Amino acid sequence: MTSHFYQTDFADLHYYKFGTGKANMLCFHGFGMHGKQFLVLEPELGDKYTFWGFDLFFHKTTILKNNDLDTIKAGLTKKQLADFILGFCKAQNIDRFSVIGYSMGSHYATVIAEEVPELIDEYIIAAPSSINPGKIMRFFSLNKIGNKLIEKIALSKTALLGLLKSLHKVRLIDAEGYAILLKEIGTYQLRFNLYASLTYLRFLETDEQKLSYSLNNFPIKSVFIFGRRDKTYPLSIGKDFLPQIKNAKILNLDESHELINKNFAKVLKEVL
Repeated sequence: MTSHFYQTDFADLHYYKFGTGKANMLCFHGFGMHGKQFLVLEPELGDKYTFWGFDLFFHKTTILKNNDLDTIKAGLTKKQLADFILGFCKAQNIDRFSVIGYSMGSHYATVIAEEVPELIDEYIIAAPSSINPGKIMRFFSLNKIGNKLIEKIALSKTALLGLLKSLHKVRLIDAEGYAILLKEIGTYQLRFNLYASLTYLRFLETDEQKLSYSLNNFPIKSVFIFGRRDKTYPLSIGKDFLPQIKNAKILNLDESHELINKNFAKVLKEVL
């Protein structure tokens, strides 16, 4: 595995490169993770793919050139994201690629599938919040009142901790989700990153009609992976959307939300 930067006037994108295969796979990690999250795939699939694991915006060492609140509040459009990723691919001489996204990263992978389906071989999303982020996430990201509220709360450790405890108490967040989020509010920077992720990426909402058209009308192999013990993004969130996708491979593993592991890699190898 090697570590690199792709630098533009827009952002300094940090990424990891691993695997030696001829096919390319762009990897989009989950919230609070980093570009090495999919390194677990290398032992099983590294001879087939070269993986490009990005540190996503507001994670690790990927940095927007303009990182002020006004820029974050303006948000990132789908076209801006697609153009940025395509610029990266051009710089790396990548003509075609597959995409894989986990949880928050499924939004990134889905945008690419919507915007440039003609370039994609495989579309793989796991614990896909892109199908249905949930009422809480939409309230804090898309609702003006909710977003202003999370801005104030996120920059206060005690207020955010109180909010998480309340959501857990009324069962809007399960124990695993609560534990994951609790790890992400220990410092001001982590709390800022939480607010920034909810706000800056709010326009990456899935256009189901556009996505289904892309997956059904281009030669894209689509794989949707869920965890049977995942109470945050279970298989049931796809009950309306998944039947729209022809020949979709749908897996429901005996896993919790944190399902990117060796078993995940073995199962994915069998599917691909």
